[in-house]
Amino acid sequence: MSHPAPYPVRLADEITRRLGQLADHLSQLPPPQAAQVIARVLDPDTGVLGGITHLVATGSVFAKDQAEQGALPAEVWLALGRASNELHDITLDLDEHQDTLQHVGTQPATTAAKPPTPAPLVVRRHR
Repeated sequence: MSHPAPYPVRLADEITRRLGQLADHLSQLPPPQAAQVIARVLDPDTGVLGGITHLVATGSVFAKDQAEQGALPAEVWLALGRASNELHDITLDLDEHQDTLQHVGTQPATTAAKPPTPAPLVVRRHR
């Protein structure tokens, strides 16, 4: 008889399943609602992306401790640290667009005779 997975493992599985459900719903939402969902997901303080970034940073601390004890290769810690830093940078980049997404999400549906002007999809980033 197999032992049930510990609560944190079940929690991780449930979160993964729920994220898949959210993505399925997002693909079917009208634009204002989709923008609201995206804005909440990307919120750096209370959103999914901020939570995942915090989780990976916490995993990096765990991996560092384990690597120092010889239980994990140092490459695991370095990879988690790099992922944590990159996610943090991505969160900061996306935070710049938080207000725009919230604004789009609160706009009433319009039946304008003239469709919105498409924006160019290639934008150069300045670093």
